[in-house]
Amino acid sequence: MAEAGTTVRGLLVRRDFRRLLGTRLLSQFGDGVFQAALAGTVLFNPQRAADPVDIAAGFAVLLLPYSLVGPFAGVWLDRWSRRHVLLRANVLRAGLVAVVAALVLAGVQGPAFYAAGLAVFSVNRFILAALSAGLPHTTDESSLVSANAVSTTSGAVATVVGGGAALALLQWTGSDDAGYAGLALSAALPYLAAAAVVAGFSRGHLGPDHMARSARLSAGQVLAGMASGARHAWRHRRAAAALTAISLHRVWFGVLTLMALLLYRNTFVEASGPFPGGLVGLGEVVAAGAVGTLTAAAVTPAAARRMGKARWIGLLLAVGGVAQVGLGLLLQPPAAVAAGFVLGFMGQGVKICVDTTLQECIDDDHRGRVFSVYDTLFNVGYVAALMAGAFVLPESGVSRPLLLVVGVGYVATAVLHGRMVRR
Repeated sequence: MAEAGTTVRGLLVRRDFRRLLGTRLLSQFGDGVFQAALAGTVLFNPQRAADPVDIAAGFAVLLLPYSLVGPFAGVWLDRWSRRHVLLRANVLRAGLVAVVAALVLAGVQGPAFYAAGLAVFSVNRFILAALSAGLPHTTDESSLVSANAVSTTSGAVATVVGGGAALALLQWTGSDDAGYAGLALSAALPYLAAAAVVAGFSRGHLGPDHMARSARLSAGQVLAGMASGARHAWRHRRAAAALTAISLHRVWFGVLTLMALLLYRNTFVEASGPFPGGLVGLGEVVAAGAVGTLTAAAVTPAAARRMGKARWIGLLLAVGGVAQVGLGLLLQPPAAVAAGFVLGFMGQGVKICVDTTLQECIDDDHRGRVFSVYDTLFNVGYVAALMAGAFVLPESGVSRPLLLVVGVGYVATAVLHGRMVRR
């Protein structure tokens, strides 16, 4: 922990790193507020109701369409100024959340509501890819693991803090359509603040190193660029193994997410005391995951240096998967909170190593496309697991056999990743 503190102070000496970090923190704080508003609207709003298939379908409508076209965005991330992308996308997103808030206030459901949410999430994934692609321009190569640990972890914590702030605001706004509309609208403020912070960069500071003179592309050029990014990543065995590991992790994570949502909505409703049910209890699980995320950020840089990123990924997946099964079988709110901590630690440790591996392996002219492919795999695996889980899980969320499948899946993912790296 002392070593981690020294590393963080060294990174924060650089003004450009601080500015990019500030952009990320404000942006992801807004994400937390907006996501809490949407989750409350769909899951815990007494004016609406949703079964497991409805929940999974909502995730699919919001995430899957962008996941299918996301790699196209990477082509432009390797041609446009990433500073301009972050500035304009945050302003655009602020306008889009106002549209979502208006739809929630009007009680609109169905295609119009999901289309507006899809637009916000689409811009969000674009921004996160640009942040990751631009990070190497704000730190030295020797500090890249630590820079990813600080950036992605603090961003994840900012999302949780944003969600916590939304829960606090909910006490004032109320848990009906008007209250959740107010929450959604409040997310526009941190988005606009993020745009103001990133405006301090010069046009080319975040790359790409060789920007095209013209951003106009034909559909064929976009498809060729997308395919080029995927091939470029697959040719590097470390990058291919890293993408495989994070994609399969998202599959198992998707199953556990749906299970937790159903447990806290339908099974833990009578729980009270320090570990309640409902939205507050689910917030405790998310908060425990944030603590796990912070712990992973402190531990991962040193662990990756000592045993290597590939071994650390394998250890996290294998041990974390077994722990998820052990805690999940207890089917009690305290065990669910502990499982949230383990999942946060495992997921963030893997993500830090995967992000760093891609930044090390992929040259800057392909980095935007590769990170957009990464985002697509990230979402497709998650949505596929949610859809499959919706037809397997009962409304109570209780399924011990499925928990065992998840545990075996995590161990198998660790083995596959290790073999791909060695081969």
